[in-house]
Amino acid sequence: MKKLLFSHSYFLRYDPKQWDTGQPYAPLGTLYAASLLREHGYAVSLFDTMFAQGPDEVLPLLENFRPDVFVLYDDGFNYLTKMCLTNMREAAFRMSKLARQQGCTVIVCSSDSTDHFAQYLDEGADYIILGEGEMTLLELVQALDTPGTSITSIPGLAYREKGTDVKTGKRPVMKDLDSLPLPAWDLVNMAPYRAMWQKSTGYFSMNVATTRGCPFKCNWCAKPIYGNRYNSRSPQHVVQELKLLKERYQFDYIWFCDDIFGLKPGWVQEFASLTEQEQLPLRFKIQSRADLLVQENYIRSLARAGCENAWMGAESGSQQILDAMDKGTTIEQIHQATGLLKQHGIRPSFFIQFGYPGETQEDIRKTINMIRQLMPAELGISVSYPLPGTVFYERVKNDLKAKSNWADSDELQLMFRNTYPPAFYKKLHRHVHHVYRTWQGWAAFRQAIRNPFAVKLSDIKKVAAACLYLPRTFIGRWQLKKLSYE
Repeated sequence: MKKLLFSHSYFLRYDPKQWDTGQPYAPLGTLYAASLLREHGYAVSLFDTMFAQGPDEVLPLLENFRPDVFVLYDDGFNYLTKMCLTNMREAAFRMSKLARQQGCTVIVCSSDSTDHFAQYLDEGADYIILGEGEMTLLELVQALDTPGTSITSIPGLAYREKGTDVKTGKRPVMKDLDSLPLPAWDLVNMAPYRAMWQKSTGYFSMNVATTRGCPFKCNWCAKPIYGNRYNSRSPQHVVQELKLLKERYQFDYIWFCDDIFGLKPGWVQEFASLTEQEQLPLRFKIQSRADLLVQENYIRSLARAGCENAWMGAESGSQQILDAMDKGTTIEQIHQATGLLKQHGIRPSFFIQFGYPGETQEDIRKTINMIRQLMPAELGISVSYPLPGTVFYERVKNDLKAKSNWADSDELQLMFRNTYPPAFYKKLHRHVHHVYRTWQGWAAFRQAIRNPFAVKLSDIKKVAAACLYLPRTFIGRWQLKKLSYE
């Protein structure tokens, strides 16, 4: 049977912002695929690019392991891979070429290759898996392992035959996620992950997925891998994995990397009960939506299970912008959800997006005011980013001739024509962070005055940061005003 070398195209060193943040997660999607192929008798190995200096580091594994197939299988649970950063794309091309030179058949599965399969075929790939990849990969490798077997009936593939690009039928997404083996965690060297987490945060976090897909239709959010369907693992299956990870790696924290955690009615309640029965104390964070986080039973069960932080896609403080995004949530729900989370001891955190088409100065002001009023525990700010396959992309694609992808996640370049020039939005991103840190510091200062015996080191750091950022907020306001007139 054929030998398979798996890899992925996310190089942490190629994304300076994320390297400095120091919170890496193992390539979960890659590990699922490797586990399935191994379960079916194939010898598998992994070149984990997370801490690699560059793509050429794959060469020793290619030469020593001597795989028949090189599988570049990106982690579809990592939102950074959906952004199709050009640094990572170039690394993927380089690894594909190196593998081809070593005589490997090259198979690629990623958001970017799904959207740009012809470009990947040009750069050395033999086959591109379109959409959810495990079953397509298994069927393809089995066909390649059996001489004379046709691949034309395998859904979810793109390849080149006699100079012509061929796409087979669409692969339906998996419904029974419990049927997949648990990820091949043993292929990963966890030591550098643990060391970087300990250095940056003082604890070690791991990632687990309980669902795939998202049924909502935000018109800027691409779903090339798992689509608009929402399928869930059983709480029992998830708890089984968590027990294994706790025993094997002694994690301190879990990042449930689902687009939406616990949407299925009753799922979170059952999960919380199971963790109690199994005496499995957890600390974890999730992603969810404001309209889901207004349900008190859901919030109460999250708190019972050990949820400490709930990230919601607040996006904007302007209802006009939320409606333009087809977000399906309201400003009132954001306020209600924030209050409920705080009431149950869960930290609410916001994803904010500036630069959506049609956004005005008044919309920006409303967003900043919402942040000030609600004071989320953490804030993730980005600039609207057009992803292929979205309604948003179709609206602005004619403006993307010069540039359609960022090089890394901190580039923050607005790539289409909008109310203000690109430099305005990059400055706005920095300015709102500075303002937020200043507000955080003053809130900590006022709390320290009221109760000096409850002051923590983190509070002192927030106050010190506020003193640093306060003058920058005045400078930033002046710079924004200047840029808005350019």
